[in-house]
Amino acid sequence: MNWVDYSIILVYIIFFLGMGFFFKENKDSKDYFLGGKSLGWFPLSLSTMATQLSAISFISAPAFVGLKLGGGMKWLTFELAVPLAMIFIMVVIIPPLFRSGVVSIYEFVEKRFSASTRLILSVVFQISRALGTGVMVYTIAIILQAVLDIDFVYTILIISVITIIYSWQGGMKAVVWGDAIQMIILFSGLLICLYFGWNLLQDYGGLAQGFDPERLKVIDYNLGIGEGNEYGIWPMLIGGFFLYVSYYGCDQTQAQRLLSAKNEKTIRTLLLANGLLRFPVVLIYCIMGLVIGSLITLAPDFLQEIADTTQKHFPEDFAANGIKADLMIPVFIMKYLPHGLIGILMVGILSAAMSSLSSTVNSLSAVTVEDFFNRGKTKLSTKKYMTISKASVVFWGVVCIAAAFLFGGSKSAVIEIINAIGSVFYGPVLVTFVLAFFSKKVNHIGMNSGIIIAVLINLVFSKTMQEIFHIDLGINIFWIWLNFTGVIIALVVAYVVSAFTKNIEIKSISNIDFTLKKSDFFIKEVYILVLFFIAILVFSFFIPTIFG
Repeated sequence: MNWVDYSIILVYIIFFLGMGFFFKENKDSKDYFLGGKSLGWFPLSLSTMATQLSAISFISAPAFVGLKLGGGMKWLTFELAVPLAMIFIMVVIIPPLFRSGVVSIYEFVEKRFSASTRLILSVVFQISRALGTGVMVYTIAIILQAVLDIDFVYTILIISVITIIYSWQGGMKAVVWGDAIQMIILFSGLLICLYFGWNLLQDYGGLAQGFDPERLKVIDYNLGIGEGNEYGIWPMLIGGFFLYVSYYGCDQTQAQRLLSAKNEKTIRTLLLANGLLRFPVVLIYCIMGLVIGSLITLAPDFLQEIADTTQKHFPEDFAANGIKADLMIPVFIMKYLPHGLIGILMVGILSAAMSSLSSTVNSLSAVTVEDFFNRGKTKLSTKKYMTISKASVVFWGVVCIAAAFLFGGSKSAVIEIINAIGSVFYGPVLVTFVLAFFSKKVNHIGMNSGIIIAVLINLVFSKTMQEIFHIDLGINIFWIWLNFTGVIIALVVAYVVSAFTKNIEIKSISNIDFTLKKSDFFIKEVYILVLFFIAILVFSFFIPTIFG
């Protein structure tokens, strides 16, 4: 990098600090955490995608497709369940939440079950999200250290401090508009890498000369049980459906965006946009992985540079595999792109990390204030509410930084750690909301038992958690199934325990209509998403033919 690249990064940092100042006028909780419910579908859609398609995806997805042992285009199976999940969220999950007027979605749970259920879900969210985000920040920092020769302590602080400042000042409006801008930068970075990678590849004989045809396979019919059985169509569809419904509909980081919308029509539009746009964006990630992975095969000096960087900064990875796959994109940027574009791409990686972190600290702050300070009879004054809210943003920013230092150094694959943390909890959380809407037989004792027992059983069966805690049960279940098992276990336990505790009062919410009608499903957004699901399924099946 030279002065041009550093200047671009400096301008980017100053811009985001200024944006926080621009949005600093927040009068109350609706302004600070929901953007005054004034946000349209376009920035909300980009913000939603930016949080999910983070720096981990920008770095890890192409590396998985192009370089990782056992990888390939089957990464696309992550996206197959998204359109179906968007349908379920827009028809079943969001309408009652939006109409209830809550800031923390866990407040809704208290109205139906109890304060204890609300606090359990709130704590589950806070722990899982803070740990997952800390791992993500550490990963980006360590990758930037490897290619920029800046100590990861400083890269963590650069990412975190700037994000905390503009999130603290501007609240949800700054977060959403920041995410929207960061998504545009990230997508531009994708196109830049793809353009330069493709042109370089032509000089070496083209795409067909550089990769194993097995990497083109998307659809695999394994069941995700047993050693080496991963990314099968059925676990990815079933487990993926429950993962995305819970993540987008029942996770505060995402649901808070939906609750920030002007009206329900805006929510349907942004969910439709997210359901349609994710697959093409991830497809570009994957194509970029094929192109740059092929370039590695055909250009030995590129592979050698990745190996040298791995040996210098990741000696354990070098001893085990010779290379660290996640270095593929950063080393490509530094080796093959001209100055100026290097700065833009480094900004793209920073953007993706900052967008995930800003969403997390804002949502954690909202949950903390609403679930622990502004609940029951102890309602805060507007001034005190804003003071505690801003203090919470700083507090959770510091917690995420601490998590980055404490947990980021795990030897397990980063994306596996993040997915394992989330998948342990997503199923029980989803069941809690579904039963809150539709069940009149489950009481809070049953629901609390369902959440706790499902989480504990999922923890036992999580292969990644077994690795972290050095336990080997000899059970190999692909982590995405945990989203499904969590749903089934929580559902069964909730009903069984409730049946044995019939003396416990069952609360109900009378002022919101939860009735589902056939007409709710017969809307244009549902038709479009169903057709899109069929289209991407067929397209994925024929990818080996199309690219072969």
